[in-house]
Amino acid sequence: MSLHVETLGRGPDLVMLHGWALHSGIWAGMQEPLSRHFRLHLLDLPGHGQSVAGDSQTFDAWVSEIDAMLPQRAAVCGWSLGGQIALELAVREPRRVERVILVSTTPSFITRGDWTLGIEPGVLEQFAKDLAIDYASTLQRFLALQVRGSIRSTDILRALKSMIFVRGRPSPAALEAGLGALLNNDLRRRVRQVSQPALVIHGSRDVLCPPQAGEWLAGHLPNARLRLLSHCGHAPFLSCPGEISGALSDFLHGD
Repeated sequence: MSLHVETLGRGPDLVMLHGWALHSGIWAGMQEPLSRHFRLHLLDLPGHGQSVAGDSQTFDAWVSEIDAMLPQRAAVCGWSLGGQIALELAVREPRRVERVILVSTTPSFITRGDWTLGIEPGVLEQFAKDLAIDYASTLQRFLALQVRGSIRSTDILRALKSMIFVRGRPSPAALEAGLGALLNNDLRRRVRQVSQPALVIHGSRDVLCPPQAGEWLAGHLPNARLRLLSHCGHAPFLSCPGEISGALSDFLHGD
């Protein structure tokens, strides 16, 4: 299998999907409490971390690769771009994906004619151009955007910078494909097809995915609840891992 998956703990299956340019090591602060109650599957997206980049580098291809390794029954938790993958998996596999957790997720990262709850397309388009010129600096700037607005933003940015290349550099083709997904994905119509219970977790200080996007998700998913964190930005699991892992556990145990 080309995907790297670390499995630990015992209990119901819980698949964890990270965001663009990073790897599953971002969940380190939540592994211990969650692994007491769940069998965690910590997955590196294609071309990220220790996962090999497949022949086809598209969002749909990534979803299909991850679909192929899903347990027979599992909850899926996704952050940012990983949350969009979790949404798509929930639509494709309503029997295998029993519950879905969406952390800092939006149906569309960019603004569109009828969607104002995103960032301007030019921001991501510039990242795409800069990526080819100065790979490392571009990723560092993207990390800085993710922590803006968070409490302890300096500490969180330092943590992200220290871990970004721990598992090697992401594949350039995977980075390009991921940016393409951030620019092109508009999953608003797919959201209404998610019948499973869903938990939407969003930071009220998120400048990459505005909190209103999380509120929109929770309002349009047929069976969802919203957990809005007033002191967090785009990476709430780094700001308050205990609070996030507790919210996941309560939700997955049917509270």
